[in-house]
Amino acid sequence: MARAPAAAPQAAPAPVYKANEEREKSRHLGALRALAPFMLPYLKLMIAAGLALVLTAMVSLALPLAVRRVVDNFGTEDAQLLDQYFLAALFVAGLLAVGTALRYALVTRLGERVVADIRKAVFDRVIGMSPAFYEKVMTGEVLSRITTDTTLIQSVIGSSVSIALRNMLLFMGGLILMLLTSGKLSGLVLLIVPAVVIPILTLGRRMRVLSRETQDWIAASSGNASESLQAVQTVQAFTHERASREAFSQITEASYDAAQRRIKIRALMTTIVIFLTFSGIVGVLWVGARDVRAGDMTAGALVQFVIYAVMVAGAVAALSEIWGELQRAAGATERLVELLQTEDSVLDPAQSVALPQPVRGHIAFENVRFSYPSRPAIAALDGVDLEIMPGETVAFVGPSGAGKTTIIQMILRFYDPASGRITLDGVDLRDVARSEFRTAVALVPQDPIIFAATAAQNIRFGKPDATDAEVHAAAKAAAAHEFITALPDGYDSYLGERGVMLSGGQKQRIAIARAILRDSPVLLLDEATSALDAESERAVQHAVDQLSANRTTLIVAHRLATVKKADRIVVLDAGRVAAIGTHDELVAKGGLYARLARLQFTDGIAAE
Repeated sequence: MARAPAAAPQAAPAPVYKANEEREKSRHLGALRALAPFMLPYLKLMIAAGLALVLTAMVSLALPLAVRRVVDNFGTEDAQLLDQYFLAALFVAGLLAVGTALRYALVTRLGERVVADIRKAVFDRVIGMSPAFYEKVMTGEVLSRITTDTTLIQSVIGSSVSIALRNMLLFMGGLILMLLTSGKLSGLVLLIVPAVVIPILTLGRRMRVLSRETQDWIAASSGNASESLQAVQTVQAFTHERASREAFSQITEASYDAAQRRIKIRALMTTIVIFLTFSGIVGVLWVGARDVRAGDMTAGALVQFVIYAVMVAGAVAALSEIWGELQRAAGATERLVELLQTEDSVLDPAQSVALPQPVRGHIAFENVRFSYPSRPAIAALDGVDLEIMPGETVAFVGPSGAGKTTIIQMILRFYDPASGRITLDGVDLRDVARSEFRTAVALVPQDPIIFAATAAQNIRFGKPDATDAEVHAAAKAAAAHEFITALPDGYDSYLGERGVMLSGGQKQRIAIARAILRDSPVLLLDEATSALDAESERAVQHAVDQLSANRTTLIVAHRLATVKKADRIVVLDAGRVAAIGTHDELVAKGGLYARLARLQFTDGIAAE
């Protein structure tokens, strides 16, 4: 049973990808000009490849001349002369082989080098984008751009472009030599050209649309698979495998249907072009054969003309196929350029201001208002005024969605306030390069990230130049040393993708060790002990207490037992500061904190 045509994939929201109507207007080969900045550094390699290309084209065009001499001298009595013509033809063939191999090596090297640079440029761009970017674009789709789209470009630069240029030279050179060989037969051949060009231009436009649609579906497929595989345990726990398979299957089939439509158009175009081209050659050959019988031209001249005609026809056929590849590469280039040119919502200042040294950790929120880009109507922070003194330990508590984690993200300048400002040691964070002030901050996130590396490498992520002794000391302080040494290879044990070998509590202790090793003047703990058992939490809490003694520490926690010793507790509710004080002061005042404390300590909910 035939499937109904799949709906076209919806474009991702701005600013990364334009609306379909806007993208439609930009689908042309001019998009390939965006590759120029990546190719110009290798100008010498391009020139060498171009010379090899011209050499092979010239040798190819010279080969029919040698063949004509051989054919016209079949009946000669001078055997030595005939041998010379054969040797000349053999020499030309050898030169063609060497030149073709050289062209292939140079062009392929150029393609690999340029694509490697493009991949690095795109990754360099997206790895520095703020979280607002990833609210609108799936990471799987970005990965598809870096892999699938760059593979298309590599194919074009490393193969298609050189083949296209070579065939253009063969077409033009062959056409000129055809005219010199026989103006009459050449005139007949030129009558075929409009019939060949028209379907190339007409069907080529449709090819562009279908090529872009295919690539969009491939990106959607990659994004869907990435999301499901990264959450594979949740998918399996909720027996969602069948629904995930069906969703991926639908996207994959839609991609297949789009590819089939593109293949049919390309096959139709190839069929029309090749049939018209070679039909014309047969007709011209018939006329030429009659001229040979009439003595108006030699057999060698006819063979020479036929070879040139085949070259020209072959060049036209090759160009018709390469046209489709160039269209696909143009679409791929467009998408990569969109990523490279996407403006981040968080930018470093043109003239960065240096933080006072050493960094003391004095943090101030001055009437800060902020809403997440994906939900602009909801205020995540609504007029927050807060001053945190150097060396102070401040805890943030409140119900889910109150703005606790948002406070942490704003201090790291993952987002900028809609109004107000945030300062570190009196300097507005927007006036400082992000790479500078973030070195003064250590983070333990709510969802600890473990890289596919060893335990030591994961901890050393906080300080790449740390010694083994420093790594071990940080692990001990985070109560991680014991379970790490129990792993098969100790600190050299591979932890698997996303730390699949570790429990939730072990992941958090690795993340805490990473922050301890960083030894920054500002420490951010976002639910840092939420996955720890009572014994590990006490050990880590003791380490945190020692660690926070000489630095500014911000703690986000739902379990109030972890924040009782904080210098101050800030109670957040609906993005506003509802109350500030010590544990005892807030309990005595009543209100939200007192209610939370009563639930946790009196009723035993979430208490240890």
